[in-house]
Amino acid sequence: MILKDQITNIFVQIDDFCKEFNEKIKNLKKNALPDEKKRRNRSCLMSDSEIITIMIGFHLGAHKTFKHYYKEIVCGYWKD
Repeated sequence: MILKDQITNIFVQIDDFCKEFNEKIKNLKKNALPDEKKRRNRSCLMSDSEIITIMIGFHLGAHKTFKHYYKEIVCGYWKD
């Protein structure tokens, strides 16, 4: 099982990456042609870095299904 300190370290690294990546995407969108499609701009309850960290934790763990991993591990972390 992965320790909380390891998960925190992984999250910090992923969060730094996502911040850099989002800045580069914003710069690309400024120079791109306008998109004619209507898109929804709903705000997500979780950040991209949180979602990626959960997925990496699942792949590093020993759970066979994501549902069990999420209920036992992720929800357990949020309770602490």
